[in-house]
Amino acid sequence: MSFSGEVKEELLKQYASSVHCIYAELSAIVLFGDRQRVKADYLKFLPENGEITVFLNTENDFVRRKAFTLCKKNINIKIDAEKGQLIFPAEFIREHLMPGLSGRLERQCCRRAFLRGAFLSIGSMSDPGKSYHLEFDCIREERAKLLRDLIVGFDIPAKIALRKKYYVVYIKEGSAICDMLNIIGAHVSLMDFENYRIVKEVRNSVNRKVNCETANIAKTVNAAAGQVRDIMLIQQTRGLGNLPKNLREMAELRLEHQEATLQELGELLKPPVGKSGVNHRLRKLSEIAESMRK
Repeated sequence: MSFSGEVKEELLKQYASSVHCIYAELSAIVLFGDRQRVKADYLKFLPENGEITVFLNTENDFVRRKAFTLCKKNINIKIDAEKGQLIFPAEFIREHLMPGLSGRLERQCCRRAFLRGAFLSIGSMSDPGKSYHLEFDCIREERAKLLRDLIVGFDIPAKIALRKKYYVVYIKEGSAICDMLNIIGAHVSLMDFENYRIVKEVRNSVNRKVNCETANIAKTVNAAAGQVRDIMLIQQTRGLGNLPKNLREMAELRLEHQEATLQELGELLKPPVGKSGVNHRLRKLSEIAESMRK
C-alpha cells in the first residue's frame, strides 16, 4: 500500500466524539465524494422537502467505507452499499450538513473533521522517501478555494494550481505537511513521515559533507600537481641548488611528498612552519616558474 493509502487507512479509524464534527466530516464526503454532482453547484440540488440521493464513488473504497460507517452509527438513513448510495432527507442535509457544504464551519474541531473527510475523498500524498507533496484534486474552483482557505486558517501555506481539468490545492513543505497530518488526525502517519524526514535530512547532510570533502581533496590534489610542475621546471632550467635555502628545502619536500597537505609539509620542515608559511614559499616558487615561462 502507498503512503497515501496508509494515511487514509488510519483516518478510517478516526471518529469524532461530537455529533457536529461527525456531520462536518460527512458533509465533506458528500461535497467531494458525490460522483453525480461533483461538477455542479451542490446547493442548487437541495429540494425543500423529500429525499436526495448521494452517489458515492464506489472506486474510492476509503470514502465509501467511512461514509457508511458514519451513517450507520449516527444517522438513521437509507443505505445501498452495493450501489454506493446514501439517501438523505433534504431537511437533514439543510439542518446538519449545510455548514460544511457551504464552507461556514464555526468550530475549529469541525474544520479539522471536514478536512479529514476531504482528504479521504480527494486527497493524496507522494512517498515522503522521494518528495514532499500533499494535494486535493477539485473539479470546481470554488471548492478548491474553500479547502485552501480552511487550510490557511491553520497557518499552513497552501496554494492552488490548475492542472488539466482539476484545481489542485497543494502543500509542498515538509513541516507544513506534518502540521496537516496532525490536523486531520493521522498521528501514526505523522510519526512515520517525520522518520522519513529525519533519514532524508541526515542522508542529505552526509552527502553535502562528502561532496565538500571531495571538492577539497580535488582542490588540494590539483594545487599540488601545479606546484610539482613549477618545481620541476625550475629544476630543469635553473637547478634547485641556485634557490635560497628556504625555497630549496620547500621544493625538495614537495617533490618527495607530492600528496602531502600544506600542514603536513610544514611539520616536515625543521623547524616546523605553519600552513601560511608553507603556502608563501610555494607561491614564491610558482612565481619563479612563471617568470621562466615568460
